[in-house]
Amino acid sequence: MNKPPIFDINAESFWHDPYPDLARMRADAPICIVPQLNAVLLTKRDDIFTCEKMIDVFSSDQPGGLMTVLMGENMMRKDGEPHMAERKQAFPALSPRTVRDVWKEKFIADTNDILDGLAKRSTCDLVKDFAMPVSGNALRHITGLINLTPNEMDQVSQGMIDGVGNYSGDPEIDKRCYWATAKIDKAIDERLPQIDPETDTSMLGVLTRSGQAMDSIRANVKLAISGGQNEPRDAIAGSIYALLKYPEQLELVRSGSATWLQVFEEYARWMSPIGMSPRRIAKPFKWNGVDLEPEQRAFFMFGSANRDEAHFEEPDRFDVLRNTAKAVSFGAGPHFCAGAAASRTLIAEVALPLLFERFPNIKLSSDVQFGGWAFRGPLEVPVQL
Repeated sequence: MNKPPIFDINAESFWHDPYPDLARMRADAPICIVPQLNAVLLTKRDDIFTCEKMIDVFSSDQPGGLMTVLMGENMMRKDGEPHMAERKQAFPALSPRTVRDVWKEKFIADTNDILDGLAKRSTCDLVKDFAMPVSGNALRHITGLINLTPNEMDQVSQGMIDGVGNYSGDPEIDKRCYWATAKIDKAIDERLPQIDPETDTSMLGVLTRSGQAMDSIRANVKLAISGGQNEPRDAIAGSIYALLKYPEQLELVRSGSATWLQVFEEYARWMSPIGMSPRRIAKPFKWNGVDLEPEQRAFFMFGSANRDEAHFEEPDRFDVLRNTAKAVSFGAGPHFCAGAAASRTLIAEVALPLLFERFPNIKLSSDVQFGGWAFRGPLEVPVQL
């Protein structure tokens, strides 16, 4: 048996900047076991693009996985028909048409209110003061949990994200995750009597109308919050940082040579807010000469795929004119991000253009530190408005 080679990492360094290690994996051990993560990592774009569709081998069903244990069994942890059935039930709340006809107007109004507040200030942190409430407000509408504040959305999202990435088993992190899921359950209980399931377009409304079991509704709303808050938040703040760090890229947008959507798509490739998606090896499998064993944990490393030299020239460079068609920023298989249309609209049609329109002379106050590898984003983005 040809087992995957061992590739050791420094967990702390990997959290601060995974890209040097990922580049070495792609070059020397594109399928490898990382003991510090207790998982097999797939790092090449074409391997991930193909293998993610093999649900009979790379299964999302992970009964003992952290997400299932801590948040409940949501559609992300189901394969085949069970996954597609719940995804179809949620679609009316997330469809491009609903985003265009219902949510975009709310995104614009909320974002303008936030910008009005920032106009009274000379400095701010774009993560905490802009991207976080923009993302949180959008998620309040989409989930139907308008009884949570944007700050509360951010807190419960981060609590769950930290929990599902708690591979070291830190009990304090688990405790915060359980606090977050309990807070969401309470918010759902408060909102259920207030919504009209026949007309409400939020996730809570459409899932109730579909007849989905309440345990699944709770789990799927938590799923939407766990990914729908931190990823747009980090992409908004990170995209602004990239444009300010590389002003020639911003000038391409201002001159009409590039679009805000190109900015978002390139940032999502370059810094990959969703850096990884986990799977369970369901049966013996051989791929590219490497044998994988049942019940091994596998990580599809989207952040590595998006910097694969086989598809992206100078992949570490931020370039808004780059062709990002080969990127897998939203996934590459049946679990392609259901909120992609909402993210593109919120970020490329609302948050980025409105901010730069309101503050055309915005500047970075200092350089920015990033963190994370499963989920990655700027820790803060201090600016002069």
